[in-house]
Amino acid sequence: MTDKLKLLSIGFITGMVNGLLGAGGGILIVPALVFLLGIEDHKAHATAISIILPITLVSSLVYLQNKIIDIPLTINIAIGSTTGGIIGAYFLNKLSIPLLRKIFGIIMLIASVRMWIS
Repeated sequence: MTDKLKLLSIGFITGMVNGLLGAGGGILIVPALVFLLGIEDHKAHATAISIILPITLVSSLVYLQNKIIDIPLTINIAIGSTTGGIIGAYFLNKLSIPLLRKIFGIIMLIASVRMWIS
């Protein structure tokens, strides 16, 4: 499979999962970029964040049209997540790749266990 076809496939699957579940951008994109395309981890994480923006905007518009977004809740969480995003982006290149992979893996494990239990 060519790299362009791989990229389009990764993007399509990520968009579908994000639109359906409201999550999945980084969880799918980062491992796909690192393990399928050999992209360096720091670049994969930064790329994932950049890719999530257009996916989120499009999905949010659909959710708004269907009146399923809680605007006050969204604003309050957006303030905290924006602050956290700035701090996280600052520290991304300061972490070693092994530590970055461990942190990412632990977060994915915790999320999956919580979803499995609920």
